[in-house]
Amino acid sequence: MTPSANLPRLLEAFFTDRLVRQRQASPHTIAAYRDTFRLLLGFARERLAKEPSSFGLADLDAPLIGAFLDHLEKARDNKARTRNVRLAAIHSFFRYAALHEPGHAGSIQRVLAMPSKRYDRKLVGFLSRPEMDAILAAPDRTSWAGRRDFILLLVAIQTGLRVSEMIGLRPCDIALDAGAHVRCVGKGRKERCTPLRKEAVAALRGWMRECPRDPTGPLFPNARGGRLSRDGVQYVLAKHVRCRPEELPFIEAEAHLAPRAPALHGDGSASTRRRPIRHRPLARPRVDRDHAGLPHRRPQDEREGPRSLGADEGLWRSLPTGRSTSRLPQGPLIMPSLPARLAQDAPGDPHLAGAARHNPELGIMALMPSSA
Repeated sequence: MTPSANLPRLLEAFFTDRLVRQRQASPHTIAAYRDTFRLLLGFARERLAKEPSSFGLADLDAPLIGAFLDHLEKARDNKARTRNVRLAAIHSFFRYAALHEPGHAGSIQRVLAMPSKRYDRKLVGFLSRPEMDAILAAPDRTSWAGRRDFILLLVAIQTGLRVSEMIGLRPCDIALDAGAHVRCVGKGRKERCTPLRKEAVAALRGWMRECPRDPTGPLFPNARGGRLSRDGVQYVLAKHVRCRPEELPFIEAEAHLAPRAPALHGDGSASTRRRPIRHRPLARPRVDRDHAGLPHRRPQDEREGPRSLGADEGLWRSLPTGRSTSRLPQGPLIMPSLPARLAQDAPGDPHLAGAARHNPELGIMALMPSSA
């Protein structure tokens, strides 16, 4: 094979050796990378006017990759998110090619230096309790499709599973005995168990008795008995939202299925763990009233002004009920002032008595004997 025709060999090794054997990529990742290079090779064929089997790695340089990304946004009307996904697949291939084709290191480095495009991220909202009740009341439970839609939406609301996790559920993934839960393998091949509440357990029991099928088949099949697609779930949700547009303004404005529905606590309130930050209640700021520059607490009655304490008021307080007063001295306990204590403890020291008389704020260190 000539050096100019090394791209097909690299592409084949990238999919079979790098993705399948080394990385053990999921079928979804492999399919996404396949679509990226199918579009890229088709674009390069029209631009370079030659067949992809004769492409070399030098043909896929940075100007061609940049023109391909612009073609995705302008001709195919792809958003920045889709453009970044395609660029991530190209970067992964060129990082693999850098280890096998060091002679093209300069061209590979220029492609790897192409940045992803930034884009605005929409705030993912959540449903309130009335909106959840309105969605669950929309399906017609007298029909098979209505009962399937009701249980599908109920499980999605209570568990917060992703759409891909919901359509991938099987009857063998549901445990309805003590400690009822649903088991799924989600994003990143993470297996997790989510508990089910009583109403979901009762609904799933009736649904599994009504539709006995292969334990490894889909839990929520479509009309032909196959697996629901993401578009099918979005169609089901949009159909029931249109039945109650006045009660579901939030979903009507979004017009798409949120990636994850909010989970519920035992009391039916929505969990804030998956709620956006701006919806979380903010704690009241703590104000230090004694800090300099801050206003003090206003008096109870502004017409009477600040209340002044009496001679004995505030220096003592009454004993709690049930405590014996036989050992306490009669009358209020008045603490002598600091100047009086100084004059009493050191009557023969005129300097100490003068300091106490002219400096009422003198600290306790003045009472301590000198070390000299």
